[in-house]
Amino acid sequence: MTKSYREIMEILEAFDLTRCAWSAGQLAGCDPKTVELYVARRDAGQSPFTRPRRPRLIDPHLVKIEELVEHSNGRIRADVVHDRLVALSFSGDERTTRRAVAEAKAAYDAGHRRTYRPWVPEPGMWAQFDWGAGPVVAGRQTCLFCAWLAWSRFRVVIPTWDRTLGTALACVDAMLRRIGAAPTYLLTDNERTVSIDHVAGIAVRHPEMVAAGRHYGMTVATCVPFDPQSKGGVEATVKIAKADLVPTDANLLGAYGCFADLADACDAFVDVVNARPHTETRRPPVAMLAEEKAHLHVLPAEPYTAALGMTRSVRDDQTIRFGSVRYSTPKAYVGSEVWCRVDGEELVIVARTSLGLHEIARHALSTPGNPRIADEHYPDHPAGNGPVRRPLRPKNKGEVAFLALGDGAEHWLREACATGVTRIRAKMAGSVELAALVGTPVVERALGVAAGAGRFAEGDLTSIVRHLQRGSAYEDLTCADEAYSAQAGTGVWEGFGR
Repeated sequence: MTKSYREIMEILEAFDLTRCAWSAGQLAGCDPKTVELYVARRDAGQSPFTRPRRPRLIDPHLVKIEELVEHSNGRIRADVVHDRLVALSFSGDERTTRRAVAEAKAAYDAGHRRTYRPWVPEPGMWAQFDWGAGPVVAGRQTCLFCAWLAWSRFRVVIPTWDRTLGTALACVDAMLRRIGAAPTYLLTDNERTVSIDHVAGIAVRHPEMVAAGRHYGMTVATCVPFDPQSKGGVEATVKIAKADLVPTDANLLGAYGCFADLADACDAFVDVVNARPHTETRRPPVAMLAEEKAHLHVLPAEPYTAALGMTRSVRDDQTIRFGSVRYSTPKAYVGSEVWCRVDGEELVIVARTSLGLHEIARHALSTPGNPRIADEHYPDHPAGNGPVRRPLRPKNKGEVAFLALGDGAEHWLREACATGVTRIRAKMAGSVELAALVGTPVVERALGVAAGAGRFAEGDLTSIVRHLQRGSAYEDLTCADEAYSAQAGTGVWEGFGR
């Protein structure tokens, strides 16, 4: 049975006192041979508290095991090593091999473990940002733009619908406006909106992102992959933001009713975390930001144009097209270039005027086929979305003769064209011939009745003319209605069996 540290010290103290193994054993309450064992280890310069390793059957094969682990970069399995050792006349069991391989892998990992130098940020030097998956709002997945100043730990969280380049630049501008100044470096991950390619392991920056950094007076940099010193801070910001903003079973948050509710929750979150003392500095980030601003540089008055969104040209109808949807603009900007960006559930349209960049219109986002037209943008035009009624322009004698029958002929022609009636020209010629036989007034009236009833088949016009010649009232005419069915109902069976 292995002795404890205290028992071993009592054995050695008893031997130093009596200089006799038998007497020391009686004082320490153990066998004299145990006393001789620990005393011999101490006198030989060995630690009496560690048991020396006994010779093992696998010791002659340890060099081979280390070679296999080294060549496989510590990934080889113990069963594979055991099969090779058996081929080299090893007679031990697989359990012995597994222990030896585990020791060799532990030694290999200790010699190849990555080490890091602590990153000590300077005031006014670094700002970082990263993206996190936000909650689902109105059936759509949102994103969380999470940023912080490395020295003061001041955080900014902005919800968005996507992670495109325009959205990223808009969030960067909003982040800098909330901070009130710009740092020297902006550090982020190697996304396509920041790094478009890698050559020999070096990231190639996106030209728009480089231009934006030049506009704000800062250098855009990307972190080294798997580097916790440069990436860990903003990763922690994303983790904390998701824990407090994304509804889960742990935080018991309810679903957000709209995007504005999520934006309000993000503002409330950053107000709380920036006002409480940080774990590392023991000071509130808001108080440290006041000191760090002395090391930051002034922001330009206008944002970078790409941060305003994508460019669009205003058409002659005073509209721009964004996301396959038309949005109206004031008349003064026809033919000019404007910028469009999504802000929550709204589309913001910005144009450059003589006084600088200004917002000229704001519309609720819509879907394709549902344009957003503001009546105040068209003061000289009546409101309404009805189609323009095209004037009739007869081009041959047949069309002229048919339209000469009267308003009923025009009504019939418009309805027939809209319905997709076949052989229209032949039916128009037949109407003219029928008018020559029975008179123009009755045919003109019959054409109006046919257009109202939706009857454009062969013989329908003749049938209506006969109906009118008999003097029947117009109300007696049956009109086709998709909402009416001639099939008998089951109401007569309601009382059956009672």
